[in-house]
Amino acid sequence: MDRNLANAFVLFGLVCGSSQGHWLWTPWFNIDHPGGNGDYERLDAIRHYYPDKLCPTPVGVEARTTQGVPATFTGERVHLSHQHGFWCVNTEQPSGKHCSNYAVRFQCPKGSISGGASSSWSQWSEWGPCTADCEQTGVQTRSRTCSSARREDWQLHCPGPLQEGRMCEGQLCTVTPSTALRLLNVPEKISEEHQTTECDLHCVLGRVNAECTHCMCEEHVLYGSVRLQDGSPASGTFVHLQGDLDTPLTNCDHNGKFRIPGLCPDGTTALQVTKPYYGTAVVTLEKSTSKTSYIDIKLRRSEKPFIRKQPQSKARREGQDVSFCCQVVCNPPAHQYLWYHNGSLLDRGRAGFGRVLVLSQLQKQQAGKYMCQASNSVGSIKSQPATLTITAWDAPSCNPRPQNYQIKLPFDCYQNLSQSLYYDVGRCPTTACAGSQQPEGLCKDTTAHCCGPVKFEDRIISCPTYTLPIRVVTRCGCQRCIDTKAIVRGRAVAVDNGEPMRFGQIFMGRKKISMTGYKGTFSIVVPADISRLVLTFVDRHQKFVNTTKVLPFNRKGGSVFHEIKLVRKRPELTLDCSISNTINLGTIKNQNPIAELELLPNTFYRPSGELYRGLVKASVTFLDPRDISLASAAQSDLNFISEDGDILPLRTYGMFSLDFTDEAAQESLSAGRVRVFLDSAQVNMPEHLEQMKLWSLNPETGFWEEEGVFTFISRHRGKREERTFLVGNMEIRERRLFNLDVPENRRCYLKVRSFRSDRLTSGDQLEGVTISLINLEPMPGFVSNPRAWGRFDSKITGSNGACVPVFCDDKQADAYSAYVMATLRGEELEAVSSSASSNVIGVQQPYLSKLQYRRSDHKDPRAKKTVFRINVAKPNDNLPEEINGPIYPYEKLRECEEAPFSAGHFQFYRVESDRYDYNTVPFTEDDPLSWTEDYLAWWPRPLVFRACYIKLKLRGNQEITVRSRNLGGTHPATVGQMYGLRDVRSIHDANLPGVSAVCLEFKCSGMLYDQERVDRTLVKVIPQGHCHVENVNSMLQEYLVNHLPLAVNNDTSEFTMLAPLDPLGHNYGIYTVTDQDPSTAKEIALGRCFAGSSDAVSRVMNSNVGVALTFNCEEKPASHRSVFQSLQEFPGQRPAYNPRMGRGKRGRAQGVKRRGLRLFSKLRRH
Repeated sequence: MDRNLANAFVLFGLVCGSSQGHWLWTPWFNIDHPGGNGDYERLDAIRHYYPDKLCPTPVGVEARTTQGVPATFTGERVHLSHQHGFWCVNTEQPSGKHCSNYAVRFQCPKGSISGGASSSWSQWSEWGPCTADCEQTGVQTRSRTCSSARREDWQLHCPGPLQEGRMCEGQLCTVTPSTALRLLNVPEKISEEHQTTECDLHCVLGRVNAECTHCMCEEHVLYGSVRLQDGSPASGTFVHLQGDLDTPLTNCDHNGKFRIPGLCPDGTTALQVTKPYYGTAVVTLEKSTSKTSYIDIKLRRSEKPFIRKQPQSKARREGQDVSFCCQVVCNPPAHQYLWYHNGSLLDRGRAGFGRVLVLSQLQKQQAGKYMCQASNSVGSIKSQPATLTITAWDAPSCNPRPQNYQIKLPFDCYQNLSQSLYYDVGRCPTTACAGSQQPEGLCKDTTAHCCGPVKFEDRIISCPTYTLPIRVVTRCGCQRCIDTKAIVRGRAVAVDNGEPMRFGQIFMGRKKISMTGYKGTFSIVVPADISRLVLTFVDRHQKFVNTTKVLPFNRKGGSVFHEIKLVRKRPELTLDCSISNTINLGTIKNQNPIAELELLPNTFYRPSGELYRGLVKASVTFLDPRDISLASAAQSDLNFISEDGDILPLRTYGMFSLDFTDEAAQESLSAGRVRVFLDSAQVNMPEHLEQMKLWSLNPETGFWEEEGVFTFISRHRGKREERTFLVGNMEIRERRLFNLDVPENRRCYLKVRSFRSDRLTSGDQLEGVTISLINLEPMPGFVSNPRAWGRFDSKITGSNGACVPVFCDDKQADAYSAYVMATLRGEELEAVSSSASSNVIGVQQPYLSKLQYRRSDHKDPRAKKTVFRINVAKPNDNLPEEINGPIYPYEKLRECEEAPFSAGHFQFYRVESDRYDYNTVPFTEDDPLSWTEDYLAWWPRPLVFRACYIKLKLRGNQEITVRSRNLGGTHPATVGQMYGLRDVRSIHDANLPGVSAVCLEFKCSGMLYDQERVDRTLVKVIPQGHCHVENVNSMLQEYLVNHLPLAVNNDTSEFTMLAPLDPLGHNYGIYTVTDQDPSTAKEIALGRCFAGSSDAVSRVMNSNVGVALTFNCEEKPASHRSVFQSLQEFPGQRPAYNPRMGRGKRGRAQGVKRRGLRLFSKLRRH
């Protein structure tokens, strides 16, 4: 239906009455949702909730969806009555369709609504000052008052906002005085000699045309040239008079040239230049008396809106104000902003339609999720929802009662009371909370408050042979949020053999931000205002195709690891550009190509726009979806933005990258006329044939954008074979990556959780785990393609798991299948066994049988246990066992994200390793917000993490568990108090029988959290069993002697030292790494320790290099007691310091040791 008619219908509605002057409309009401049987907006129910906003007998009614579409234009069967209201029944709709979410309003006689007493707004005040600092984005607000403001129901009398805002930019940080004045163009007095009497148009030059639409100068000729961003000619471009897009004056030839006679160069004549998929250029002819004029126009590609900065979630108290901002970039600029609250469109009079939404004097019912929708002439986009939490003024913004959080105790600290190795230390939810003061009107709160621990209790945990101190959270409250950084780490390697992309460039948009290392590794700190991280990896050696990836990251902070799989460039072809050339797209042997590229003669252009006539070097790389091993190398995240602004998934039939250069490989070439022939035999789903489109990747947003449509033709292959092809036309300009895709409407979400251990409890969940899913095409026998991958997705687990997009089917359970895996910093997590019970797997029967859950070792016990496969059967709303996860319909993302732990989900867990960490002040390394400001915190600062390891060599036939006991050494606030324990089991050397080695973590020396004084950590290295010190690294021994105070060893079964302050390196057997993420620091330091190097890393233990201590752990007589046996016999006794070290002669060094001990004892007393 005509859009203007639709707008008119929205404006006037279904009116049962006459003159508009005697009537008024109520606000829009939306009291029901289309779940269940349908959507019912009944008059009696609305009157119950809003008695003061309705008249006794409405005379008219109007209905529309929450998206603003009139009810009669939706194609749905609806019922509308001003006496009863509105209703839409799901069973009355076409097959498979449900009612939309509708809102209604009623027309009432003026004065018939009780809340309609005469009131009025004052004039708007002046815009207030901009809240932004220099060169930052802030908000300006203005306000007005209502004449009925003293009444409690004043909002019924004065509809609309009290306050509204707009975004503003802060002043420049450096100001340079202006040295010149800007001159204003003053219009000249219009000559009257060319005025006509037939119309009101007056011409400065020439005469008025017969239609009285513009001026004509018959002797003047305009010559023009239109080029694209890369300088190539813009063939097929249309040139219009401004405001008259229906009738073009001319169009450009293949060289981008045009000629228009008769236009007047009077300084007012304006032209509009248009080309599909490019923005409109408006050019005004400069005033001239010459008979010829020349203009040169450059077109910029049109861009759908992309939200650069998302609205931020905020917490407020009742009566406070809040502002949400929606910063969008696009070409042309956005002309409309809509705001939604919990999915319903906000009323324009109350919310406004700008980039900034300001809500004043908040009430409890305004809490919920807010979202903006921005639109330009090309399309729309919806923001991510921002949550507004509203707390009563006198209520606590943070629940003071801590949540249950259990930590694992050491292996020799079993608790008989709980019959487990776990202890509840409590923790506070990491949620935002509102402060008592009114926040500034900023897009992002400058000082954010979070729920966190405010009260602790020191307890003692009794172990069978010793005790452990523990600090337990007993009360939560509001405090300033901990500053964290989100970090993305990874490796860029070839998808075929793992070859690293060495020293490759990494771009964010057009800006180079980093490089890969020699082994393809990279580490990037995510900018604070980024919500969608889009990176492009460029190989300087031209081995690999430029690869654009959308990388999920942990918004709470911390490190996430991604392995970037790269596709090798295909060998170059040499093309004769004077003839037509055909290139096959398909890499599977003995199978037909999926598509063909046809490059027409004389279609290549230099960057200057000059037609290229030599030989062409062409590199065309195709990512074939029939090869499942290539799924992880898919570009971007295979999403596009729909016309309504929703981010939706695509199903790919293949991606191809194009690279054309001149014969000398010095210049990159563009191609103006290229045709794509897609073999319809490769597309067996009839609906996909109709929906197939050609897409190109926007490297800045990571979204795929429509490049062209396909038409059907028949073509001969060989002498007798005739096939039907889908043909699409394209141009190869600034974008070089294309996709043969269809929007798939059979979509769902899969709920996955990850855990620290196989206990699989709610408090044991892991955040920051990357969940990867490969969607496989329908099984053989289903009316679709042979088995192939359709898309590849990744999501990061949060506190409530992750919801991963997946294709599904509601008619045949095995129509779509998926492989799912989970990784944490490169470590693969284990999936639950497919032979386990349904309760352990996380999905109840009979739905589990329908999904056919199979772990990768289901048939072969020797296979990995890190992947599971399922049939993605869409849940049936009529079966109670299927509506509660783990698969959710695509429109129920919120239900998936907020699903309780008891709802269905699939599970991964970390296999417990031979390493164990215990902290007196608990801290979870994958959750930076769990850091606590405390002297006994293992990590003194939340943004700088320093990891330290010492390497031990052990002689003996058994693998030995070694413990580091870390106490305060020289700081008066912590001396003698425990920071924590570290246990690790040694690793046998495959090349040296009877030898094992271990890299043992200890707490680094350095400043504590107050950054006022250094603490030399007192570290005790204690091997289990019958061990004694055989050798101490001479360089380490010399360092400890020369850096007082000195801890003295009185028992050869252990080693005690005051940890070095300096990062010593492999020559000392000490390995120290500082990083912004604790797990990264530990991983790198551990890799160096394994390798015995200060720069190289390894996962294979080298027991002969870079060793600090050597212990002999061969079997001893029964009379010998280890430190573990001593602790068992005398659990309350602490090891003493002995001035004598060993049994050697007393020399100068021994005197130094005693003086160091006296200094150490003196520091302890103070």
